[in-house]
Amino acid sequence: MSTSGATADPLAALGSLPGVAETVESVRKAVDRVYGHRIMRRRSNEITSEAALRGARGSAALSGADWALEEVRRRTDFSGDDEARTVGAALRLTAEAGQLLSIWRQSPLRVLARLHLVAAADKADQVGRPRQEGEPVDEPLVELPLPGAAEAHGRLDGLAELVIAGGSAPALVAAAVVHGELLALRPFTSHNGLVARAAERIVLVGSGLDPKSVCAAEVGHAELGRAAYLAALDGYVSGTPEGMAAWIAHCGRAVELGARESTAVCEALQRGAA
Repeated sequence: MSTSGATADPLAALGSLPGVAETVESVRKAVDRVYGHRIMRRRSNEITSEAALRGARGSAALSGADWALEEVRRRTDFSGDDEARTVGAALRLTAEAGQLLSIWRQSPLRVLARLHLVAAADKADQVGRPRQEGEPVDEPLVELPLPGAAEAHGRLDGLAELVIAGGSAPALVAAAVVHGELLALRPFTSHNGLVARAAERIVLVGSGLDPKSVCAAEVGHAELGRAAYLAALDGYVSGTPEGMAAWIAHCGRAVELGARESTAVCEALQRGAA
């Protein structure tokens, strides 16, 4: 997205796109339902832990490692092959995201660098910094045209300025833009999808929409499927009002599905079945 338009708060302007207000309200109601569950008042830490595990599984699935939840839960060694390393990276990012909430609003670029360092720790000379001109990007499931490094750096700086400035945009809109922009730019040489989804979670949690991190959007993105995810991303990259609204709606639906998943976990705990 361009951050150089005439409006002083371009994220807030996105909130006025057709259908976005309704999406924001629907998400708020879904989040309120899970937070209002009686189990959340007594066992919220368990719900948070389970949502983290399921969110990591979902994010890994979107990056090509579609493992069963019980396999993710059971496995202790994630060094065996590319899929295992992807799942391991997703789990590490989910754990790390919660430690970076206080830094995000002051230094989002520092947080993004840290997320990439955590995800791609095996590529020492390329981790924790935006890619340089000529460096290849390993993100085979995202086939959009790749911006040059200079453009990526400039837009990343613009995104950071928006985050630091804050504004009146709904949390869902801000999270969707952070997520979409990072996928569009692919600013790192690898693991951009995992980093983008972790950043989306940081925004949703840090904004107060989902302070206990129980509405894992990654769960919903995976449930909606990779094809729908990439089609919605195409809308974001188009920059049209319709495309942007469709991407925000897709992200909203993902949060709703994440909330539904945690509600089901609450119900299972209530029945003593989990």
